This record gives sequence, C-alpha cells and structure tokens, in this order.
Amino acid sequence: MRWQTTAVLAVVLIALGVFYYVFEIRMGPEREKTEGRKGRVFTAETADVTDVEIKRPDATVKAKREGDGWQLLEPVQARGDRTPVEETVNSVVTARMDREIEANPKAPGDFGLDKPAAEVTLRLKDGKQIGLALGAKSPTGVWVYAREAGKPAVFVVGESILRDATRPFAEFRDKTVLAFDQKDVTAVEVVARDDTLNLQQADGRWKLTRPRALPADGDTVRDFLEKLRSARVKEFVAESPRSLQPYGLDKPLRVAIHTGRDKDRATKSLLFGNVDAAKKGVYAMRAGESGVVLIPEETWTAVPKNAAVLRSKVVVDVDRDKVSQVELRGPKGAVTLARENERWKIVAPEALPADQVEAGAVLFKLRELRAQAFLTEDASGIARYLAKPTVRVSVTEQGAPAPRILLLAPSPERRGGAPTAYAAVAGQGPVVLVDGKALDDLARSLDDLRDRTLLPGLDPKEIKRVRLRAGGQTLVVERSGELDWKLVEGGKGSAKAATVDNLLYALRALKWKTVAAPGGEEPAKYGLDAPALEVTLLKADGGELAAVLIGGKREGDVAWVKLKAAPAIYAVDGKVLGDLPKVPDDFKG
Repeated sequence: MRWQTTAVLAVVLIALGVFYYVFEIRMGPEREKTEGRKGRVFTAETADVTDVEIKRPDATVKAKREGDGWQLLEPVQARGDRTPVEETVNSVVTARMDREIEANPKAPGDFGLDKPAAEVTLRLKDGKQIGLALGAKSPTGVWVYAREAGKPAVFVVGESILRDATRPFAEFRDKTVLAFDQKDVTAVEVVARDDTLNLQQADGRWKLTRPRALPADGDTVRDFLEKLRSARVKEFVAESPRSLQPYGLDKPLRVAIHTGRDKDRATKSLLFGNVDAAKKGVYAMRAGESGVVLIPEETWTAVPKNAAVLRSKVVVDVDRDKVSQVELRGPKGAVTLARENERWKIVAPEALPADQVEAGAVLFKLRELRAQAFLTEDASGIARYLAKPTVRVSVTEQGAPAPRILLLAPSPERRGGAPTAYAAVAGQGPVVLVDGKALDDLARSLDDLRDRTLLPGLDPKEIKRVRLRAGGQTLVVERSGELDWKLVEGGKGSAKAATVDNLLYALRALKWKTVAAPGGEEPAKYGLDAPALEVTLLKADGGELAAVLIGGKREGDVAWVKLKAAPAIYAVDGKVLGDLPKVPDDFKG
C-alpha cells in the first residue's frame, strides 16, 4: 500500500473519530433532551418552576417553591406536600399534544374551554409564565381538551393532567403532624391541666426532671416520639374556626418537642383536644397555626400523661459489660458465678465450668426485670415487705465501690391472674412488685448453672479411631482422609461415614439432665449392667479420649449414660442420641 493511500485512510479515520465525538459525546445529551421534548406543549423543565397557580371552579390553589419543598399560599397558608405538588407541575410541564382539534374555534364551549375545569399557570425562574387551560374530556374519556394560555388552538392531552390539576386541595397539603428527627430531640414537655412533665436527654439516656427527678423509661419515650414523628393528618377539619371549644382545644394538652441545645435550640409544639371515637382520631393544632386537624387516635394513646407511665421500670440497672461476679442465694442453695475473659465459671460452692447459656440467662433475666407497681419511693418499705427475702442476688461491677444486692420475696397479690413478688435493691429501694417468675428465674442451683456437657471440648474432627462394642461384637473404624472412614477391625473396606459422624456429633451435643446415681448404684435399673452400646474415642497415637456407655433402657425421652472412667450415671435426652446404630451392620459401607 502506497503512503498516499495510508494517509488518506488516516484522515478518514480521524474525521470519523471527530464526528463520533461531536455527534455522540458532545451533542448526544442535548439531542436526547430535544428528542424527549418532541410533541411537548412546553420546553421548560419541572425544576424551572418557582410558582404554581391552579384556578378551579371551587377555589384557586397557589403554591411557591421554598428550598426543597413547597409553601401553599391559597386557599390557606400551609406547608405543601412536595410529591403531589410536583406531580401536578410535572404533568403540565411535560404535557404532550396528541393532536390539534381546531386552530381557531368559534365556540370554545364545545370543548368545555369557556369555563375551564382548571387553568394552570406556572412561573419560571427567568420570570416567564406558561399556562394550560383544561376543558372537558373527549368522548372516550382518555383525552382532555386543552389550549395554551394566550393561544386559541384547541388540542388534546392525556386525561391524567386534568386528574392531577383537579385533585382535592387536601392532597396538596403536607400531612406531617410534627416534623422532627428523633435523634435531635433533647427535651420533651407535656403540659396537662393538672400536671407538667419535663423530660431531658443526655448521653442517650432520658430522665424526668418534673414533677420530680427520676430515671425515665427510654423505650416508652422513644416509642412515643416515633409515633408522633410518623403520624399523618387524617383530615383537615377547620381553618380558623370561631371557637375551639367543640374540638376540646380551648383547654388543650400541649406537647413540646425541643431539638438542639443552647443557641441551636428549637421548639415545635402540638395541642391535643377531644378524641373523636367515631372517626378513630383526636383533634389537634400545631402551635402557631389556626387550623384544626384530625390525627390518628394511637398518637394520642402514646402521649405519656403522668410520671408513672414515664418513669423507668428497671429494677436493677446494671451494665452487662462491667459485671464481674453474680452471687445467687435461694431455696436451691448458693452459687457464685465469676466472669473471666468473657466466659463465666462457677467459683462457689466449688470450682466448676459454667454453662455459658444458663449463666448468661441469669444476667439477662436480672437486667430485664421490670416493676409492675411501685409500693414505696425509697428503702423505707424494705423492712415491711422484704424482712425475710427468699432470694438474694448480689451483683459486682468493675469499678463499683460495693456490690448491689437485689432482694426478692413472694407477694400475695396477683396481677392478671399471675403471681407477683416483692423486689428492691437493699439499702436503696424503691420497693416494687415484679412478675412472680423472677423467684424461679433467679433462684438457680449448682446443677442448673454448671456445664452439663457430658464430653466438654469434644471436637469430632480430632477423633481418629472409634471402637464400638455391642451384643458381644467389636468394631473399630479409622478416619481415612478428612471425610471418609474405613473398617480396621470386625470387617474390611469402607465404613459408612454418615453413621460414624452422626454418632460423634450426637455425643458432642449430649448434656445430662440429672445425676441419676452419683456412685453408679443399681446399674441394671438403667440398663448399664449390660450397655446397649459402648463407644471408645481414640486419638491418632492410640490414646483414649473417652469411653461412653449407653444403657439399653429408656423412659419416654430419658436415656441413661455413664463415662467408663467414672462411676456416676447420668440421665440424658434420648432424642439427642436417637436410635442407636447396630454393630456391625449399620457401619459397614
């Protein structure tokens, strides 16, 4: 190929590249924008609109853009709901002319345009105005007759534009009852006819400061704030009514929500009036506004109306991460739990491994204990109600000067048909009523809390050999690789890996319920004079990890087992063991 030909091709390629860049990259977005405007009545965009006016036979609606939202100016001044306002604006701005019906009609009334159903006027950022008059629907109901403001031609546009422009005025109004972000709330005030409640928030905790200083129930406060924040107006009832008495708003309950602190502090208030049972709502007014609205009754129900509702019901406020020791004393004896390296252990009456789930449950039950009623406000009632406590729980926290001691005793009172108990922190109070189940939940025995795993620390993957004996027959299987087993005694070939693994994992999960015979007395009673199955677990070097004897008798779901190296016989859950495998048949591959 001659150099002249190469040069010509290079020029052509460069020209094509420049054309692609200019046509597709530089001009593409504008071309797509122009393409999207084809058939549209207007060339403006929704973001260009600053003011809206909709004249309708019933009223005129005016709205002005303010920041990211809209402010309604007529027929009342109120916050606008951004979604329906912008839906209406967008419908008009993007209206497409399907076809022109008549360029200069002599009788606009034939199209309902002598008295339009709606006249929409939009003011743009540059000061210009665009408008659309909407008349009657076409015979099919799919289209509506329209014409551009100041122009005679009649054309048809989609019926949805008329639907948006004539929607009820209430739909244009913001239905948020009270706008705030819960994380910004620093204080709450509830002013009723007979009492005032003040709540303050600091470091994520709520406390009552009026009528008296008390810890507040954070869950109750947060639930109330969330219900208030998410509440929506059900009905706009009246604008500037002559009297507020019919709505109970002449003597309202006032809720003030304070956000921020110091110079950044802001307040929004809501006034509550009468409940309308038929409408399942309550009449309310935003402070500084004259309109009466109906809001959901559940919002009113969530309003805390007295200190008893707001005060914290926590009986013992403990920090789980700081608790280092728990001592339990009750009808089942005394047990002391200590925590080291995030694990619980029993240190008294003897040193034993603790069941981590059961030990953790004690602390959980303690932290979740809630007062059902307050009998005294201080420790003065302890001598009367808890002179002889049935259960004592001593909690030691890191850095605390002394343990806190919870006292519990049965109460003769029943609530909701269920028993109750007296409770109080020794030397501190108050004396309260709690669920009677707390007496059982916190009176745990040594056996309740100790680790009852029959083979603690057993890892089936570390077992290299298993010797099985049953009915006078012996079978030995050996691990072959990570997943397979083979027969090395009592047969040859591969063993059923699933049968071996199921047995090992069942032994790992086995926990005893009770010690049936501490010294191994009467083994025949439990079928352990002639065990149904003996399982010996061996390491790679042949060393024995454990040997478990499984009795042949069962009572319901209870089975009995023992370790060959120790005398004690244990009752276990037979469902964990399942049906014992037959030796050697169930193990042969």
